[in-house]
Amino acid sequence: MAHETVTVLVYSDDRNTREQVRLALGRRPAADLPTVEYLECATAPAVVRALDAGGIDLCVLDGEAVPAGGMGLCRQLKDEIYGCPPVLVLIGRPQDSWLAAWSRADAAVSHPVDPVALAGAAAELLRARTARQVHAS
Repeated sequence: MAHETVTVLVYSDDRNTREQVRLALGRRPAADLPTVEYLECATAPAVVRALDAGGIDLCVLDGEAVPAGGMGLCRQLKDEIYGCPPVLVLIGRPQDSWLAAWSRADAAVSHPVDPVALAGAAAELLRARTARQVHAS
């Protein structure tokens, strides 16, 4: 697995938030995972196009993005994209976790980005996706 890569889509209208996610996850969020390639999207239509094209292993969506928030976008993706990859949403405050559940996100981490929490949640979702792919083949 060391020579494979995974693709993480990072959505936010804020360039700084996208950078914080990239820096928090780094080249590899955990030692047992492949290296990460990033696809950054600043608009919801770009996210939908990227997922339609395929090849995305994890989506990190900014719940505070404007005009399309990551939680509403997550719900749309779960409804519309067959085999939607796992989605991790960044929520504005811990009290918004019910909104993350409504969006059908696979995980949620609070803003500001906590590198340890984000890397841990992303690693867990990527491990589960990798395990499903191995069992399916």
